[in-house]
Amino acid sequence: MTVVIVTASGALAPGPLTFATLMHGSRAGAWSGFSCAIGHTLVEFPLVLALALGLLATTSQPLVKSIIGITGGTALIVLGAFQIYESVQPNRPEQTLQKRLPASSLMLGLALTGLNPYFVLWWLTIGSVLIIQALAFAALLGVILMYISHVWMDYVFLTTLAHFSKKGMKIIGSKYYRTVLIAFGIILIYYGSAFVLGAFPLASGSSISTNSWRSFIDPRT
Repeated sequence: MTVVIVTASGALAPGPLTFATLMHGSRAGAWSGFSCAIGHTLVEFPLVLALALGLLATTSQPLVKSIIGITGGTALIVLGAFQIYESVQPNRPEQTLQKRLPASSLMLGLALTGLNPYFVLWWLTIGSVLIIQALAFAALLGVILMYISHVWMDYVFLTTLAHFSKKGMKIIGSKYYRTVLIAFGIILIYYGSAFVLGAFPLASGSSISTNSWRSFIDPRT
């Protein structure tokens, strides 16, 4: 549930790939959105595996888990607050995106993912918390399950966005869409606070109870 809620907020938040999908979708429809998602995955999945392999050796070190929890939780709080702020701002023109986009939707997904520093930063901070949770759950298999729980939303959102863009329906900027983003912003702040507070017991000493770690990896406990 944590993975779905946290990553859904990222998938729904407007960004370069979102607006590029709107522009390509207006010409090519749903397939362009699906192709963008494939390009996105080709960059994202290797990055997630690389991070998981790097973090695998540190999962038994409380201090490392504490640092990741505090950093990722703080990033979630900032992202949630920024998402709420952006959602209440007046509509902004989509012309901030570069006009010269790759002709291929697949290349578009690759380019706007691989060249987006905020995407990498998200996985280095917030994403690392999710990877630590997944490793604690079922090692690398847990990471793969976590990624599947995350990536399907990218495919659904980008494909749907491109489909409605082809039909001329405006989604970004509608009051209902903004309300959803505000709700996700509040949830992100909650989870961020839970991650930060749950990480402090890990940093208090080498004697870490099972309950302390469980509360860190699952804010619902």
